[in-house]
Amino acid sequence: MISQSASYGRHDRLRDIISDNSDILMALCRFGISLGFGDNSVEQTCRDNNVDVDTFLAVINIISCKRWEAYRISLPSLIGYLRNSHRQFINYSLPLIKKMLIEGIHQTTTSEISIHIMNFFDNYVAEVRKHMEYENDVIFTYVENLLRRKVEERFKISDFSDHHEHVAGKLDDLKELFLYQYNQQNNELINNALYHIIKCGKDLVVHCDIENKLLFPNVSLLEQDIISSRRAEEEVRASNPPAVDTLSEREREIVRLVAYGLSNKEIADRLNLSFHTVTTHRRNISEKLNIHSTAALAIFAIVHKIIDINDVDMNIE
Repeated sequence: MISQSASYGRHDRLRDIISDNSDILMALCRFGISLGFGDNSVEQTCRDNNVDVDTFLAVINIISCKRWEAYRISLPSLIGYLRNSHRQFINYSLPLIKKMLIEGIHQTTTSEISIHIMNFFDNYVAEVRKHMEYENDVIFTYVENLLRRKVEERFKISDFSDHHEHVAGKLDDLKELFLYQYNQQNNELINNALYHIIKCGKDLVVHCDIENKLLFPNVSLLEQDIISSRRAEEEVRASNPPAVDTLSEREREIVRLVAYGLSNKEIADRLNLSFHTVTTHRRNISEKLNIHSTAALAIFAIVHKIIDINDVDMNIE
């Protein structure tokens, strides 16, 4: 059983989470997670379905109004989830509502309000489709290009996120239209349609919340990382550093450890040197190479094969 904890975790059984909140079922489809996971934990189920567990946990905790901040997001996994969400809204959720509306309205004498409702809904669906197609074609493609280190100089994610709002408002208007003006007795199909309209509206609000809390902040961090890396590369090029042979063996070793992200104190401990000695070496290295930032020094180490590019974290300051 799920305890009343602050958030769902990787060791919780997925079937218990779904019993606790059935809305998680929609997230399973959007992550491509198959049913039939038995008593497996979230972690095992995600592993079996090639889903990033932290991203999955962040999403289902937002859906459940629980704490989500501790989880590290995989942007490729999140983009896949969001694309599938759009597909589900456009191809399934909204067409299902339209089908129920048509069937419910046909049970009664067609009235002016019925025609107005159907026109209203059709226009709304067109707006949602346009919004989601723009995100698919422009925003998500922009993020996928960023992940390949391709930057669009004239666009930043904030250009879109600063004006991003959910598209559920008109569904709420439609709900009010039914509640206040649609006076038809014994029409279960209309009531069922209204129930799905309300559920879809809540789903769209949460969808927007996931984009605001997970997508946009992480894309912004990626943009900043790419900009910092490019500045460091420019610093290396501008410095026109001499050959690596100008460094002593000790200085090469310190460059290697700096590139791996170690602090001066950590380097001193690793090499059994004093903190002052390491600081002096760092100053001499900067003067020899005319490189003054850690990120630029890491790029220098990669270019001159002091380290392997796969072993360095370019997020270092």
